[in-house]
Amino acid sequence: MALHRKWPALEALAPDIAIVAECDTRARLRARGVAIQPSRMAWTSGRAFKGLAVIAFPPYRLRVHPLHDPALAHVLPVEVSGAGLRFNVVGVWAQNASAGLRTKAEPGPFNRALDRYGHWIRSRPTLVGGDFNNHHFWDRQGHAINFEENLARCRRLGLESAYHLARRERFGLETLPTHYWRDRRIDGPTYHIDYLFFSAGWRRRFRRFGVGDFDGFCGPGLSDHAPLVADFDAGRGARRNRKPFPEWLLPVRKRSAISAAPLNGARAP
Repeated sequence: MALHRKWPALEALAPDIAIVAECDTRARLRARGVAIQPSRMAWTSGRAFKGLAVIAFPPYRLRVHPLHDPALAHVLPVEVSGAGLRFNVVGVWAQNASAGLRTKAEPGPFNRALDRYGHWIRSRPTLVGGDFNNHHFWDRQGHAINFEENLARCRRLGLESAYHLARRERFGLETLPTHYWRDRRIDGPTYHIDYLFFSAGWRRRFRRFGVGDFDGFCGPGLSDHAPLVADFDAGRGARRNRKPFPEWLLPVRKRSAISAAPLNGARAP
């Protein structure tokens, strides 16, 4: 929420592409002093003050793909071009508990989106990222919305998790939280529910990765989520005049992908 007040903190990350949940429309941001060109912001939601945005910074531009299904209001497929590259981005703010799910056979919005956009995702290098509101901790026997179902679909589409590849940790055993729930306290309930997946063909481009720390983001009240940042080599000259990387964005050592068996745990509190 209130991205106009937090815009300097976003700019300090020097992103090329940002995926932002709980975001105002472009018109509302402009009225609050943040002007973004139409070709550099895609947005979707049912409420003008609280949607899902994908924002591109120069030299990149984007457009919503025609496949976008308004019924999947919080999963946004966009095409990005710039710096001699063309790639896809799927922004995610998975509305699971609030999506009216009533039976264990309902796959949830993210799984439905991957089923709908799967062919398009395979057609070009793709980044899939955002707030999934899901983790193995909440998986229940036979439920189609389980995080293991999210993960299985990503694997079938050739998508790898930046966090797990960079940190050599298994799904379900993450040591860094991305969400400081409810009280926004470092010693309160924490969860790992934000992810960034990318096409395996871009593994050789994967250079740096990091999760923002509590003191830099959640403690000052910017969000109850910490940002995930992945840096990919986009080619010579693509990052000219960029700001320095945050100190917590660390080089990725080359290694093979990490896989994991499902971990079933307790239900959500």
